Amino acid sequence: MSANLNGTGGRQNRRNFLKTGFVAAGAAAVGVGLLEQGTPATAQSGGLTAGDAAILQFLAAGELLEVDFWTQYNELGGIRDSEVPGGTGNFIYTERLRSIDRNIPQYIHDNTDDEISHATFINAYLVSRGAQPVSLDQFRTLEGSRATGSSGNPRLTNLMQLTIDSSWWTRYRSSTNNPDVNPITFEQAVPDLHNGQFTAIPRTDEDLYPHAHIQAIANTAAFQMPTVEQGGGSLRLALAQRATDAEVLRLLISMGPIESMHFQTWHEKAGQVRPITDPTNGLTFPDLNSGIDPNTGARGPAVRQMFQTNLIMPEPCPFISTSLPVCSVVRPTNTTGAATGALKFLTAMGLFTGQSQDFFGYLTELASAADAAQRGFQ
Repeated sequence: MSANLNGTGGRQNRRNFLKTGFVAAGAAAVGVGLLEQGTPATAQSGGLTAGDAAILQFLAAGELLEVDFWTQYNELGGIRDSEVPGGTGNFIYTERLRSIDRNIPQYIHDNTDDEISHATFINAYLVSRGAQPVSLDQFRTLEGSRATGSSGNPRLTNLMQLTIDSSWWTRYRSSTNNPDVNPITFEQAVPDLHNGQFTAIPRTDEDLYPHAHIQAIANTAAFQMPTVEQGGGSLRLALAQRATDAEVLRLLISMGPIESMHFQTWHEKAGQVRPITDPTNGLTFPDLNSGIDPNTGARGPAVRQMFQTNLIMPEPCPFISTSLPVCSVVRPTNTTGAATGALKFLTAMGLFTGQSQDFFGYLTELASAADAAQRGFQ
C-alpha cells in the first residue's frame, strides 16, 4: 500500500511519468517489432535475454490494463489526489461501496497507486536495460462511464459488460484440490455473475436508481476486484520460473506478493457483500453464510466451510505431488502457458469487450513470447 496518500514529500506524480515521451516512443517500436518479426524481444543490448524482456513487456502491458480499470474505479468511487487524479467522484456509487466497507474508497486509491507504480517501474526498468517499453495508448478507444464523476476519457478496458469467474472463492478453500496438481471445476461464489454480463460501475446516472440496482453494481465491483488481483499474484510467480536474470527474478518475486496482498484485502471485502437481488436484471448475490451451496442447493458442514465469508486464509492443499503433505500455497503457479492463460481469463471476463483485433493480436503476441521464455544461466 502507498505510505503517502497526499502526494507530499517530493514524490513524483506517477500518472505524469507514465505519459513521458519514452513510453510513447517505445510503444511504437514494440508494435512495429511485433508485426515485422512475429515475436517481441529479440536480442537485447542491455544484458536482458529475449525471454526476460518478453516477460517484462507482457507484465508491463498487464499493469497498464490494470491502471486503466482501477483509474475508472477511482474516478467514480475512490479518492482523487495528486497520486491518482481524474474524475470528480460519484457520491451515490461511493456510498454504496462504503456500505460494503467504509474503507473501500481508500483501498481503491491505494490499489490504483500501486498499479501505476508497477507499470511505471517496469517500463523504466526495460529502458534501463536497453529493451523497449510498452504503451497501449494506441488502443485507448473504448467509451467508459458517462455517469456523474467520470472523466469521460477513452479507455482500454470495459467494466460495464463483465462475466466474473468467482471460482477462486472455493479454490482457495479447498483442502483436497489444487489446479496445478489435480484440476477440477471449482464452484462459483456468485453463480449469476458467471452466467451473464453485468456492470461494475454506473454507466450513466440512470444506474444510480433504484437502490438495489446501484448496490448490485457496487457488489459486482467488490467481486471483480479480487478476481483480477488473485490472478496477478499467480501470474508473476508462474513467470518467475522462466526468468534468467537474477535481477529480473527479484523484480517478479518482489511485485508478486503485493498483488497477493491486494487479493487478500479484496477477498475480505467481497465477503462483506450482503445478499441482494437486482430488480432490473435478476442478478442475485446469495447469503454465503447460510450453509447452502448457491450452485446446487446442497447443505451441510462441508458446504458451510466452503462458502463461509470469514474463511479467507488459504487452506493447505496438494502441492507439487499428492504423495507430499498438503501445504498452503498460491494456486495456480504452473508456468506452462501462464501468460496466454491470463490473457484468455481476462478476455473471457469481458474486460476487453469492444476492443479491436489489432489490440488482441498485440497482446496475444506479447503473451506468446512471454510463455516461450526459457530459463537459462548467466
